[in-house]
Amino acid sequence: MEPLSVTTSVTAILQLTCKFIQYLSDVKDAPKECQQCMLEASNLLNLLINLHCRLEYGQAGDPWFTAVLALNVAGGPCDQFKQALEQLQSKIEIQNGTQMSKKRLLWKFSKAEVASTLARMERLKSLLTIHTLSNTLPHLQAYMATIRETQNLQWNAQNLQQRQPILDWLSPTDFPAQQHDIISRRQEDTGRWLLDSPEFQGWLQGANRTLFCPGIPGAGKTMMAAIAIDHLYKSTQSGDIGVAYIFCNNKAKADHSARTLLAALLKQLVRSSPDMAAPVTELYDRYSERGSRPYLDDIFEALQSVCSSHTIVHIIVDALDEYEDRDGERSRIIDKLRKLQTKGDVRLLFTSRFIPGVTQKFRSSPTLELRASDEDVRRFIKGQIPRLPKCILRDDKLQRAVQDKITEAVDGMFLLARLYVDSLLDKRNRQKVMSTLGKLSKGSVALDEAYGEAIKRIDGQLAEDSSLARRALSWITYAQRKLTTQELCHALAIEPGDKALNNDNIYDIEEIISVCAGLVAVDEESNVIRLVHYTTQQYFERIRLKWNPGAQEAIAVACLTGSPRVCSTITQRITGANTYDLWRTQFLA
Repeated sequence: MEPLSVTTSVTAILQLTCKFIQYLSDVKDAPKECQQCMLEASNLLNLLINLHCRLEYGQAGDPWFTAVLALNVAGGPCDQFKQALEQLQSKIEIQNGTQMSKKRLLWKFSKAEVASTLARMERLKSLLTIHTLSNTLPHLQAYMATIRETQNLQWNAQNLQQRQPILDWLSPTDFPAQQHDIISRRQEDTGRWLLDSPEFQGWLQGANRTLFCPGIPGAGKTMMAAIAIDHLYKSTQSGDIGVAYIFCNNKAKADHSARTLLAALLKQLVRSSPDMAAPVTELYDRYSERGSRPYLDDIFEALQSVCSSHTIVHIIVDALDEYEDRDGERSRIIDKLRKLQTKGDVRLLFTSRFIPGVTQKFRSSPTLELRASDEDVRRFIKGQIPRLPKCILRDDKLQRAVQDKITEAVDGMFLLARLYVDSLLDKRNRQKVMSTLGKLSKGSVALDEAYGEAIKRIDGQLAEDSSLARRALSWITYAQRKLTTQELCHALAIEPGDKALNNDNIYDIEEIISVCAGLVAVDEESNVIRLVHYTTQQYFERIRLKWNPGAQEAIAVACLTGSPRVCSTITQRITGANTYDLWRTQFLA
C-alpha cells in the first residue's frame, strides 16, 4: 500500500470517528453505554490524530511504516473499525438542521452492538498504543539517558570545582596538558608496533609488572610513551583501573623531586576517581591551615592508599634520564614506585636513553628498545609532504625518493627525520632536492650535522630574520626553566633605554617560529615554547658562545634595562617575584 492510500484510509476513519463522537455528544439522556463509547472513542481519536500526523510528515522508508501497513490491510484492525462505524452511521437518525437545533438525538443501539463496537475500539486502540510506544520508546530512552548523562556531568563538574583547589594545592604540575600536546602531534597509525609487541602486551596483561623501554636520542620515546598512555585511556573502561604518568624534562629540574612527582601521580589518580579522594583531603586539612607542605612519606602513604583502592594502576615515567640524579633523587623515586607494587597491582613502564645510571636499575626487568620503525618513519614523512615545495608536491617519483632516502638515513631516529624534512623547505627545484638527499648523513654524527645545517639556514636568511632567530634561540637555551610564548615575545620586545614595555615592538609568535629553522616548537595546551628536543639544548650549549657570543650580554641588558617597571613586569611572569636578582637567575647561569 502506498503512503497516499494509507493516509487516505486513516483520514476516512478519523472523519467517521469525529462524526460518531459528535453523535454521542448530542444523544438525549445518554445512557451508561453511550458515555462509555464517548470515552473510548475520544481516547482512540487522539491516537488516530497522532498516526495521521506521522503519515503526513513521515517517509515510506521509515521503519515504523511497515507496522502501519499491517494495521491497514483488508480485514485488519483499521478496516474492521471503519466497517463498524459505517454500520453505526447507517442507523443514526439524521435530522434536518432546524430539528437538530431544537431536539437532541436518541440512543438507537442495542447492548450487543455497543459491546461489538467497544471491542473493536479497544483492539485498535491497543495496537495503535503499542505501535506508538515502539517508535517513541527508543527516543524516550535516549532522551532520559541524555538527561542522566547531563546530570552526571553537572555533578562531576561541581565535585571537580570543589576539589580543584585541593588538587592544585597538592601539585601544580599538569602532565595531562603535556600528554594532550604530545599526542596531538602523532602521525596517524604510528606506534602500532609498540602496542602489538609481546613485551607491551605482557606488561598490559600483568605477566610483567615492570617494563623498561630504552632508546637512542631522538627515537621518539616521548611520543611512544604518549601513545601508550592514549591506548590505556581508550582501552580502560572500568573506573577501578587507574592511569597516571610523568614526563621528565631537563628544563623542569626545580620541579623534579620524589615528593613533587609522586604528588603529581596522586593528583591524576584522585582527579579521575573522586570517590578515592579521602587521603588527599586529609593531607589538605592537616597541612594547609599551617601553610606547610606534606612530606614525602605522607605523599607516598596517600598514593599507596589510592593505588590499593584500584584493581590495577598503570604508571608510565618518560625520559627518566632527564631526571637529574642529584642526591640520589632518581633512584629514590624508582624505589618508591617499586614499593607501590608490594601493596597492589601497580604496573610500571619507564623510558630512558641508554645511560648506565638508569639501565643498571632495570637489569632484571623485561626490556623493549624503542626506535622508530621504517614504516612509522615513512608515515611521518608522507604526512609532512604537504609542507614541502611544489616541485616535490607535483612529482610522485620525487616524493618516493624523499621517503626512501630519509628513511634509510635516519636509522630509527624520528628527530632526524623531522630535521631532514625541514632541510627541504627551501629547495625549490628537483636538482636541489636530489642534491640535499644525496648528502644526508648517517650514524652518530648525523644529528650534529643536521643541527649544523639548520644553523646555516638561519644564518642564510635576511639579516633581520637571522637576528631574531639568534635572539629567540638564545633566550630559550639560556633560560633555566620553560618559557611561555608571551614571556619570550615580551623579552624580545625590550630594547636598551625603554621606560615601559612597547606593545608596538612585540613580535608575533608565529613569525618567531618561522625563522628558527624547525628548531623550536610550541606546546599549545601549556603555551610553552621550547626546543624540539633535549639534544638541541645540548647542541646549543656546545656552540652558543661561538655562534652568538653577545647573547648573555644582550640578555643581561634586557634584564637590567632602564625602568624597573619594565623588568618587574616580565620578572613576575617568569619568576613570580618582583626582583632583578630572581630574574637574572632564570637566565644567567
